[in-house]
Amino acid sequence: MSQIALFHSVYGLRPAVSAAADRLRAAGHRVVTPDLYGEPAADTVDEGFALLDRIGKRAVLDRARAAVADLPPDTVLAGFSFGVWVAAELLAERPDAAALLLLHGIAGTPGSVRPGLPVHLHLADPDPYEPQDEVEAWQRAMAAAGAALTVHRYPGSGHLFTDPDVPDHDPAAAELTWQRVLAFLDGR
Repeated sequence: MSQIALFHSVYGLRPAVSAAADRLRAAGHRVVTPDLYGEPAADTVDEGFALLDRIGKRAVLDRARAAVADLPPDTVLAGFSFGVWVAAELLAERPDAAALLLLHGIAGTPGSVRPGLPVHLHLADPDPYEPQDEVEAWQRAMAAAGAALTVHRYPGSGHLFTDPDVPDHDPAAAELTWQRVLAFLDGR
């Protein structure tokens, strides 16, 4: 059983994040899903970016830090899209994190990755927000840093393919993702 901090996308804390947390809890994990905005979720990605711009990344990170302050050092840091960035930023401050779970985005710098850190990436193929050359460069950097990196690509899926409330949703890819995520977490 893992303790997991699951950070939302730029949309905000949407039902898909709560449903993912419930699925993880049903498998025996403890999950927190902090609201990094403190406001209702956006309906579109553009509204989400506008909300993030208004709140500011510094405030978002401060809220994320507060949300994990009392969690064990070996908490799994996880995120959806923009939440991947949040998880990766916290990794630099939480070197004993059990793993980094990245859904719909790449983030993290080799300087914050300890050798052997389990890193699990689930990404559309292609992904409109993550150009292939950047994904390949990120993979090389993470491998060079010693991360135990596993990458899963989902051909033909949209960016947020696990979210049933957006046009990107791909039910088959979403189900496969959750099967793989649960297997990954069972190994922690």
